[in-house]
Amino acid sequence: MSEYKDSKDNPLHKQFGVFSNTKYIIRKMAQYQPSVIFLMALGVVCWSVISYFWGIFGKYVIDIIESSEGEAAEARLIRLIVIAGGIALLLNIGGTISGSKTWYRLINVRMHMITERIAKVMELKYELLEKPDVMDVAERAGQATGGNVNGVEGMMHGLSDLCQNGLTVIVTFVAVTVLDPRLIIAMVVLTVLQYLYFRHINKVDKKLVWDELSSSWRSRHYMERITQDFDFGKDIRLFGLKDFLTGKLNDINKVFIDKNDLHHRLWLRYNFVTCLVGMVIKGLVYTVLYISVLQKGMSVGNFTMFLSFSMAFSGALITFLQKFGDYSRASLETDDFRSFVELDIADDEKECIPLPETDSYEIEFHDVSYRYLKSDKDALSHLNVKIRPGEKLAVVGLNGAGKTTMIKLLLRLYDPTEGYITLNGTDIRKYKRTDYYKLFAPVFQNVEIFAFLMSENIAMAGRAGLDSDKAREAACEAGLEERIAGLVKGIDTPLTKIVEDDGIDLSGGEKQKLALAKALYKGAKIVVLDEPTSALDAIAEQSLYEKFDEMIGEKSAVYISHRLASTRFCDRVAMFSEGSMVEYGSHEELMEKSGRYAEMFNVQAQYYREHPEGEGPDAMESGVTANA
Repeated sequence: MSEYKDSKDNPLHKQFGVFSNTKYIIRKMAQYQPSVIFLMALGVVCWSVISYFWGIFGKYVIDIIESSEGEAAEARLIRLIVIAGGIALLLNIGGTISGSKTWYRLINVRMHMITERIAKVMELKYELLEKPDVMDVAERAGQATGGNVNGVEGMMHGLSDLCQNGLTVIVTFVAVTVLDPRLIIAMVVLTVLQYLYFRHINKVDKKLVWDELSSSWRSRHYMERITQDFDFGKDIRLFGLKDFLTGKLNDINKVFIDKNDLHHRLWLRYNFVTCLVGMVIKGLVYTVLYISVLQKGMSVGNFTMFLSFSMAFSGALITFLQKFGDYSRASLETDDFRSFVELDIADDEKECIPLPETDSYEIEFHDVSYRYLKSDKDALSHLNVKIRPGEKLAVVGLNGAGKTTMIKLLLRLYDPTEGYITLNGTDIRKYKRTDYYKLFAPVFQNVEIFAFLMSENIAMAGRAGLDSDKAREAACEAGLEERIAGLVKGIDTPLTKIVEDDGIDLSGGEKQKLALAKALYKGAKIVVLDEPTSALDAIAEQSLYEKFDEMIGEKSAVYISHRLASTRFCDRVAMFSEGSMVEYGSHEELMEKSGRYAEMFNVQAQYYREHPEGEGPDAMESGVTANA
C-alpha cells in the first residue's frame, strides 16, 4: 500500500502513481473483459498505421508518375492502388471493429468497478458511515466511476489513445530524424513545454475545482433526492417549502457555476498555448522541407512522404503528451477510487472464535461508555447492565437519553469507547460481526422498505433463497393477512413503484407490521425493538408491544421506548437519562422507589386519564395507568 497523501482535504486519500494505476486498470480489464485487451491492441495498430499510410502511398504514386511513361506506368499505378486500397480497407475494418466492440466492454468493466465500490460501502463498519472523511473519499470514488471521460473508464480509453499515438511517434521518429535531427529536437522541446503547462493546468483544475466540489456534490445529490422523494413530499407542500428549498439549490448551484467558470478560464489559457505551439511546429516543418528541396534536391515524392511523416509525428507527439495529461488526470481520479475500495481499515477479526452453540445467551455491559466523533461528552457513560436468557428488558427514557446508542452497542454497530460487552462471558469483539449479527432480530424506529418483493423484504434474501411459506406465515402473524389476501401476487407483490410499475405502497402501520414480520422470519435468539411504534399513541404502542411479546415467546427481548407505560410487562426496566442508566429494576420496584421512573411514569400517565365529569385532560382512565 502506498503512503497517505499529504493532503489537507482528506487524510484518507492516497496517491498510487500513474504506473501503478496503469497496471491496476489492465488487471481490471483482464478480470472482467479479457477480450477487450486484444480489441484495443487491434485498434492501436490499425489507427496508428492509417495516420501516415497515405503519405507513403502518395510518395510512390508521384514516383511512378515521374519515372515512367505510357502503359507501364499505368499498370504499376493500378497495381499500387489495388494493393494500397486493400491494405487501407483492412486497416479501417480492423479499426472499426475495435472501436465498435471496445466501448461497451469498457463500460462493462466500469459497471463491475461500481459494484466493487458499493460492496465496499456495505462492508464498512457501521460507525464509519458517520465519519466525514470516509464519506468524502466514498463520494470521490463515486465520481471516479461516474462517466467515460474521466476516472477509471477515462483511464481505459486513455491507455488506448496513448498506445496508438506512442506507436505513431516511434515509427515516424526515424523518418523525421533522417530529414533533420534539429527538427526533432525543436518539435520535442515545444511539445514538452506544452505538456508541462497542460500538467500544471490539470493539477490546478483538480485542486481548485473538482476536489473542492466533492462536498457540494453530496449536498446537491441530497437536495435532488429529498425534493423528489415521496416521503418528503407532504412536508414540502404543507409547509410551503418550495421557495426555501429552491433557494438552497440555487446556493449550491452558485458554487458549481463559480467553479465551472474557473475551470473554463484555465483551459482557455491552455488552448491559446496549444494553438501557438502548433503554428510554430508547422512553420518549422515547412521551412526544413523548403530548404531540402532547394539545397538537397529532394524529390516531390519524398517531399510528400516526409511532410506526411512530419505532420504525423508532430500531431502524434502533441496528442500523446496531451492525452498523457488527460491520462494523468484520470489516474488522479483512479487514486480516488482506489483510496476508497482499498481503504485500510484495521482488521479486528483476524483471530475470531466461533459463537457458542447454545439456546441461551447472556449479554452483559461492563462499564461501557461511548463518545461520538468530535463530541465533547459521552453519549453513553459507564453502563453496567445484564440481559439474561429469556429476559424481557425495557430501555426507557426521554429522547437523547442514550437508549439508541446503547442498542447500537448491543448490536455491535458501534464498539465501546471504554469498557466491553460480553456474550456468555466472552468479549463480543472476539466473534465475527457477521456471526454475532445472526443472534439478533431488530426492528428499528425508521422502517426502511426496499423496492423488492414483499417476501424478499420479509426474508431479507433473494427470491431463490427464501422460504415463501415461512414469509407468508410471518406476515400473517404480524397482522398483514388481510392485506396480502387482497393482492393479486400475494406475498410476492413488489413494494413501491420505483422498480416495478405494479408495485404497491404500504401505509405507516403496514410498514411497522412488515418490520415485525421481518423479525419473526429471521427467528433470531434475541429480539430488539427500537421505538418502531413511536408514531403511535401510548395505548396503541402498549397493545402492539404486548402482542409482539406473545409472538416471540421465550426469546430474549429488548424494548426501547420513551413512553414508560408501553413496556410495563417487561421483566426489568432500565431508566436512562443524559447518557447514564439512573434506575434499574422491575416496574413495580421502580414505582415503589418513587424515583425518576415513577415521577416520569405518573407525568406521562396523567394525559391518559379523564375526570368522571368528562372534563379536562384527566377525564379518561386508560388501562395503561389503571394498573399502575
